Formats: sequence, structure tokens, C-alpha cells
Amino acid sequence: MRNGPVYLDESRSFEERARDLVSRMTLEEKVSQMLFNAPAIPRLGIPAYNWWNEALHGVARAGTATVFPQAIGMAATFDEALVKRVAEVISDEARAKHHEYARKNDRGIYKGLTFWSPNVNIFRDPRWGRGHETYGEDPYLTSRLGVAFVKGLQGDHPKYLKVAACAKHFAVHSGPEAERHSFNAIASPKDLYETYLPAFEACVKEGKVEAVMGAYNRTNDEPCCGSKTLLVDILRGEWGFEGHVTSDCWAIRDFHLHHKVTATAPESAALAVKNGCDLNCGNTYGNLLVALEEGLITEEDIDRSVTRLMITRMKLGMFDKEENVPYTKISYEVNDCQEHRDLAREVAIRSITLLKNDGILPLDINKIKSVAVIGPNADSRKALMGNYYGTASKYVTVLEGIRDYCGKDVRVFYSVGSPLADQFSENLSRMLGEGPDRLSEAVSCAEKADVTILCLGLDETLEGEEGDTGNQYFSGDKEDLSLPKCQVELLEAVLATGKPVIVVVLAGSALDLRLADEKANAVLQAWYPGEEGGHAVASIIFGESNPSGRLPVTFYRSADELPDFRDYNMKGRTYRYMETEPLYPFGYGLSYTTFDYSDLMLSADRIRAGEPIECSVKVRNTGKYDGYEVVQLYLKDMEASTYVPRWQLNGIRCVFLKAGEEKTVKFTLTPRQMAMVDDLGNIILEPGKFRIFVGGSQPDERSRQLTGKEVLHADFEVTGEPVKFR
Repeated sequence: MRNGPVYLDESRSFEERARDLVSRMTLEEKVSQMLFNAPAIPRLGIPAYNWWNEALHGVARAGTATVFPQAIGMAATFDEALVKRVAEVISDEARAKHHEYARKNDRGIYKGLTFWSPNVNIFRDPRWGRGHETYGEDPYLTSRLGVAFVKGLQGDHPKYLKVAACAKHFAVHSGPEAERHSFNAIASPKDLYETYLPAFEACVKEGKVEAVMGAYNRTNDEPCCGSKTLLVDILRGEWGFEGHVTSDCWAIRDFHLHHKVTATAPESAALAVKNGCDLNCGNTYGNLLVALEEGLITEEDIDRSVTRLMITRMKLGMFDKEENVPYTKISYEVNDCQEHRDLAREVAIRSITLLKNDGILPLDINKIKSVAVIGPNADSRKALMGNYYGTASKYVTVLEGIRDYCGKDVRVFYSVGSPLADQFSENLSRMLGEGPDRLSEAVSCAEKADVTILCLGLDETLEGEEGDTGNQYFSGDKEDLSLPKCQVELLEAVLATGKPVIVVVLAGSALDLRLADEKANAVLQAWYPGEEGGHAVASIIFGESNPSGRLPVTFYRSADELPDFRDYNMKGRTYRYMETEPLYPFGYGLSYTTFDYSDLMLSADRIRAGEPIECSVKVRNTGKYDGYEVVQLYLKDMEASTYVPRWQLNGIRCVFLKAGEEKTVKFTLTPRQMAMVDDLGNIILEPGKFRIFVGGSQPDERSRQLTGKEVLHADFEVTGEPVKFR
């Protein structure tokens, strides 16, 4: 296209083409392209484009799509490769949808190729309503799964992006939801670089994520979507980010309406653009022309942002011939096809975490004649979904999954037992002038059955995003960790029958499960397991599959053990800094088989600062069931000059072992992983002694009590001069 405009010349670089395209736009046209619902510019051949799309655990809000387990469920697999496979399927369906709709000139919301996923915020407090959108409380696990998800979405083509991923919400964002438009999160330099920033850094540097979304709140007094510290100094300065930044939706108007850091909408728009927020989800950037007139911003500032946005669209092939762009021929029929449903089922199975088992599981279907399936989440589609979901072509609830497995030979009793939440129960009671209407039925079902599967928990109406469409009754966060009172009454009544009870919890966060742990025969955490959740639960309960999920969050005994929700200091939070014994620890999960560890070996017992160290261990399946083991490596700095985590996850390997099989698992610890973060945010590898722990859990006393296993450990020493990474 040598005789045509540069922006249409596919032999030129995307940057050259984007600069040429922007140079041909009027000022008004440039500003229009900085809004999420960018209009067409027909004279330049630019079609309308809506930047807003979602894909936390499947293409969301755009019709039929495979619905995988919610992000927190995927995190429970601890499996980078599996999460990457999920993202690859999502991007296949995204491409198929986009091109199908575009050929019909349907370019509306949720039809584009820019996905505002993944959410790599740290789930620092189990009361946060949006925590189930994340990969849990640990920076390393979140980093590894975030990078895997980004790579799966964006693909590996040397020229084109499959879709554009977006790491959100940058940064230091995890509640409170009700105050997010005005809240100021105070985080020390140490907590920033040790906890809140590593996953974003990994997504930028390793994942090459195309976009980053700013958070609603302020961080250390600066609104995140206009923060010089976050967007200029750290994101682009320290990390070298070259993609585009988008605001969270209507976050920029919060600058003047709620944060009060600016006085007017033009001032808010100028502050955001000046500090590198290129795209506005909202309408505040409609004031940029006024900001320009008032001297608050320059046209060069606008050009910079629009160029970045056009580069992203060009990377997606939107200005190139369709036949030259890979991914354009992915068939629409891939959406929620059987292959993808099979993967959704596999991921759901791998996510389910067995928290307690007195030997009742797996159930032998040949030895039972009846099963009671009870509870508000037993036949709930909402309990499968989490939030930010698409529409599956078929949903399998727990009740349906149990029925499918049992067939005609085993009687399945069913009762909802109670409402999901007390508010529903109270409203019903007032309306009818009586108490709970299904409790007696539930008890009768439990009494008649050989075993009860009691499905409790939450859904997006009880934990979720503030103002989200699914969240009608609450701000999003939980007041405490308790199950709703009506569910506790149901649990007590079913347990009182004296019949065997298996509790299945469908929820996206840690709950107070002390009663279930004390009195139920088994407890399963199923998270929000997606469209095939019911089949997955049945597969685990009846022993078709071996449970291998591990907790990506700590299960506290109650909210009384937690610091103030609004306090972002990490002291007393998560397994790395908690001072109390958990009910169920991070990294914990039971199996139907047993795994033994032996021969933990280090490549050296002494290394110089700046050198890596290698670690190997033998893992043998000593039980009767084939299954996955999640091998976890934790590192402890024994002689740090400042306070550091008790130990820190620094390696994960998911290994499938047949009964009796043994494999050698290897890790490499980098110098950066050995470094500590001081009070000023400096990242330094100090000479001294370190301890490596390797096993199927973290090396805490509670894990040892629950598993009956000790983790292996080995010590090494780092010598020489300190190495500074920041």
C-alpha cells in the first residue's frame, strides 16, 4: 500500500501507522476516541468501537459462552498451565463472537476484543465482596496465574494480539466497596512492593499485558486513575509499560465529586490524561476540549493517549485485511462447544477443595439406596456463576449432577431447606405470618436418606461489587464471616438427625465453618464452580475424581481475628503475617490418596548473592487413587534485618501421579525471590541464612494437624555483598 496512507500500510510498524492515523484526526475526533464507546470516523475508515468487555472466567455479558469456575476457583487449582488453557478457550470464543458480530455491523458493548481481565488485586481480607474475582491472598500465586491468564488471552503470534488483556485494578484495591469512590487506601512502601504491586509487575514485565485499569480509590492520597506515583513513576517509569491505561467506569468523575482532589470535571480529565490514563470508561473526557482551552492540558498530551489506543487496535488487526490476521476464521460454533464444556468440568473438578473427611468420602454408590440433596445452593444457578459471567447453553446444578450420577437406582430426595439469606427469610415470614417453611421438609429428607449432601454458601447477591446488577441487597462486602442465620439453623437441624452429612459450600470467600468442621462428616469447598459445577461435585463425592484443590486464601475462625477492614497494613493478615491459628490454612486441601516426599536436595548449601539455587524433591503416590498433587515451595529468610513474612510461597508444581508412581519435581529460586523488602520499599537480597520448605502444604502447625504430614526443609546460606533490585 505504498501509494496509500501510512496507517493502512501493513508493512510499517504499528507505532508509525498509529502516529500517522492520529495526525489525520481533528482535535474533536481525537477526544472522541478516548471514550470507551468511541464513535466511527467514516472519512478515515475507522469503525465505531466499544472498549468495554469482560472475561474473568469466560466471555461475559455477550451471549452464549463457556462459563468456567470463578477466578478464585481457578486459583484453587494452583495450576498455571490449566489457567492458561482456560484463557486460550476464552480468547477463541471472544474472537469468534467479535468477527461474527462485526460482519453484521454489530459493534456495541461486550462485542470487542479488549477485555478488562484479569483482576490481580490481593484478597487481603475475606470480607471484601469482590475477592472471588481474584486469585487469592498470595502475591506469588496471583502473579503466576495472572501471567498465565494474560498469555492465554493475548496469544503468542509474533505480530498480532489474539485479544488484549487488562490487569486491574491498579493498585491497592480491595474494599470497602461502599466507600470505594472516596476511600483513601494507605499502604506503606513495604506493603506496596511486597504485597500489592508484584502481580501487576509480573503481568507487565513477563505477561506483556496490553492494558492496565486504574482503581476507584485513592492510594496514599492520589486517585489511582490520575496517580503520578502509580501511573508515571512505577508503571511506565520503573516497569517500562508501553500499553494503554483505562479508568474504571466513571472513576475519573470521582476526582471532583468524591475525592475532592480537583474542583471541576475539566480539571479531573486533565489530571488523568497528564498522568497517563488514556481511556475513559465514563464521560468525563468529554471535558477535554474545555481543559485544553483552559490550558490544563496540551494537544500533545491528547495525541500521546490516542496513539497508544490506536496501537492497541492495530495490534488486534482492526485496520488490516481480514485474511492477513490470524484468529479471524475461528468458527462461531466454538462457543460453549462440548470440548470447552469438558474443560470447564475438568477445571471445576480440579478446583474443589476437600477441607474435612472422616472417611465417608468417596461415597460408594453401590452401598447406598438414597441421598438427600438439601440447601439453598443445591439447585441454584446463581451459585454456579460468581459474577461477570456469560450465558451457558446448559447449567448443571449440584442437585442435577447428583441425580445424573445416581441414575434410576438411587433415590434422590430434595429440599431447598431455607432461603439463601436472612433478609429473604424475614420477608417471607412477614408476608406469610409464619416461620421458615422448608425446615421440616429438609429434616424429613435427611431422616429418610442414607446420607445428606447439604449445599450452603453465598452467591453474587451476598458478596460482589458495589452497585453490580446482581447485588440488589447489599453494598457488596460481608459484615462478618458467618453463614446467614437461616442457613446455620438448617445446618444445625440436619446435623441433629444423626445421619451422615456432607457439607458442600458454594461461595467465593472464606467463611466461618467451625460448626461444619466440628460435626459434619465431610466438608467440600466448591467455590463458584461454573456451568459444569454439579457434575464436578458429583465426580468428587462419588470418587470418580480425586480432590486436589488447595486453598488460595486463609479460612479464619471468625472475623474477630482480623484487623480493621479499612486498614491496608498487612500485619496480622493472610498466612504470611497472621498471628492466630486458622481454621483451614492457605495451601491446604485433602486428597483420597496419600503422597510422600523424600530426598529434598539443594544444588548448593552456600551461594553468592546474585546466584540462583536449584531444588529437587521426590514425590510418590503411596495411596490407592490416581491424582494430582500440588507441590508447594516456601522460603523463609532466617536473618532478615527487618520484619518479613513467616514464610512466602515461591514455587508451585502440579504433578499427576498414578497410584504407586514417583516423580522428581524441580524448582529454581532466583535471587529476586530471595530478596526482602524493607520499610522504604527497597528490594534487597541480604547475605544470610535461608530455609526452604517443600511439601503438600505450608509448614505451619495447623496444616500438620490437618494433614498428618510434615513438610521437608533444607537450609542454605547466601554470602557476599547485598544485591539491590530496587
